[in-house]
Amino acid sequence: MSSVVETRAQEGRRFSITPFFQALVRDIRRHSVLYLMALPGILYFLIFRYYPMYGAIIAFKDYRVLDGFNGSPWVGFKHFQAIFSSPFFYNVLTNTLLISIYKLIFGLPVAVIFALLLNEVRVAWFKRSVQTITYLPHFLSWVVIFGVLLTTLSPSTGLVNKAIVASGGQPINFMTDPKWFRSVLVVSDIWKDLGWGTIIYLAALAGISPSLYEAAAVDGATRFQRIVYITLPSIVPVIVLVTLLRIGNLLSAGFEQVFVLYNPAVYSVADIIDTWVYRQGIQGFQFSVAAAVGLFKGVVGTVLLVTANWAAKKWAGTGIW
Repeated sequence: MSSVVETRAQEGRRFSITPFFQALVRDIRRHSVLYLMALPGILYFLIFRYYPMYGAIIAFKDYRVLDGFNGSPWVGFKHFQAIFSSPFFYNVLTNTLLISIYKLIFGLPVAVIFALLLNEVRVAWFKRSVQTITYLPHFLSWVVIFGVLLTTLSPSTGLVNKAIVASGGQPINFMTDPKWFRSVLVVSDIWKDLGWGTIIYLAALAGISPSLYEAAAVDGATRFQRIVYITLPSIVPVIVLVTLLRIGNLLSAGFEQVFVLYNPAVYSVADIIDTWVYRQGIQGFQFSVAAAVGLFKGVVGTVLLVTANWAAKKWAGTGIW
C-alpha cells in the first residue's frame, strides 16, 4: 500500500512540474529577444557570483592549495572559533560598523538634500554644470583622491591647516591622527560619491507629476511646503531602497578607500574587517580564515537586510520585497 501511495505522489509531482516547464518554454519563445538580452547578465551572476560560492566550503576545511577543495581535510568550525577568539577581531568589527554607520547617517541625508536643492534650480545650464562637477569625483580612483587629500590636509602646506593656523589654531595631521582619521574617511567618501548618489534621487524626482505641484500652488502652499508634503513623500520608496541596500553592506566599509588611505598609526580606528582579512588571509596565506570571515559577513549582511526590510515594510509601508 505504501509503495502505491509513493508512486502516485511521484506521478502527481511529475504532472504538476510538467505544466510549469511547458509554460516556461512558451514564455521563452514568446519573449525570446528579451531573454536573449538578459542572458549576459544571467551568465555573469551564474559564473562570477553563484559558482564561486562553492569555494566557501574551505571555511570549514584546512585548505591547502595542492590538495584542492575536495582533498583538504575537514576541520568544522575551527576557523570560526579562531576568528572570534582573536584579540583583533572585535576591534576591527567595531571599526567597520562605526565607519559604515557614519557614512550611512551623514551620507544619505546629504545626497537627498543636494538632490532636492538641484531639483529646485530653474536655470538649466547652471543645474547641469553643478551636477556634472559634483559627480566627476566618482570616476577618480582612491589613489588620486589620496593625493588630493594629502595635499589639502598637509600639516605644513595644506589649505585646511593654513586656515586653522590663520585663525589662531595649531596644525593637525589629519592623516595620522586617530581622532580625525575616521572623519577624513567619512567626508572623503561623501564628497566622492555625492553627485553620483544624487542621480538616483533626481530620477525619482523627475517622476513626480507636475500637476501635484500646480494643485498645491493653487491652494497657497509655499515652495518649502511643497517639498515637505509632496516631494519627500514621493521619493520615500527610493530612500528606503537605498537605505536597505546600505544596511545590507554594513560590514563592508569600503576596502579600497581604507586600504589606500590608512597607515599603521591609525590601525586602531581604521582597520576594518576587509583590510584585516587581506593581511591575515591573503598576505598570510590563511585562505580558510579569509573564507570564514567572508561567510560570516554574508550571513550577517543577509540577517541585517531581512530585518531592515521587515522594519521598513512595517513602519514605512515599502521595502525591497
